[in-house]
Amino acid sequence: MNVRYARTGLAALAVASVALLAVGCGAEDKPLANKPAATATPSQSTTQAGSEQPSAETPTEVLVTLKGQKGLELAINLAERDAGGFLTVKGQLKNTSDTGTIVPSRLSGDETEVVKHGNSLGGATLVDAVGKKRYYVLRDTDGRPLTTSGLSNIGAGQGIPVFLQFPAPPAGTAAVSFQLPTFEPATLKLS
Repeated sequence: MNVRYARTGLAALAVASVALLAVGCGAEDKPLANKPAATATPSQSTTQAGSEQPSAETPTEVLVTLKGQKGLELAINLAERDAGGFLTVKGQLKNTSDTGTIVPSRLSGDETEVVKHGNSLGGATLVDAVGKKRYYVLRDTDGRPLTTSGLSNIGAGQGIPVFLQFPAPPAGTAAVSFQLPTFEPATLKLS
């Protein structure tokens, strides 16, 4: 009987150690100034993060707007390379019509591995005409696309923030064609 309690205690200690390690590793990724105070209530933390992050992370300049069907528009605000060899695209998927609309499932593309993870922007591609290459949205080890997912419907005049991650084209590539099923393609300048 004591052995059972000892095993339970060791298992709880192991879980707590892993949780502390995960929290400790996350602290290195972000400056302490961006973290809400430990004494803040959940609603205060949400309010602080919601009011600070959009102004700091979401640019207001629109680089390009793609027009889709049923009043949908994708306004891209950011197309930025990072040191890890990725290109992150951020923007807003908007419904400019007077009625709510369902986000088309075709935006996920037609790859079985991506489609099985739900409605997303997994069908997006970048085309480098000069380098003669097409870049697809990255996937994680389970096949989930590294993009906004769980898209269902958008109310009239509403928008939702979206992101997509691609392998970065070579540094010499200044612009690519951004393509998303059911949307008109558009030239996207890279930074």
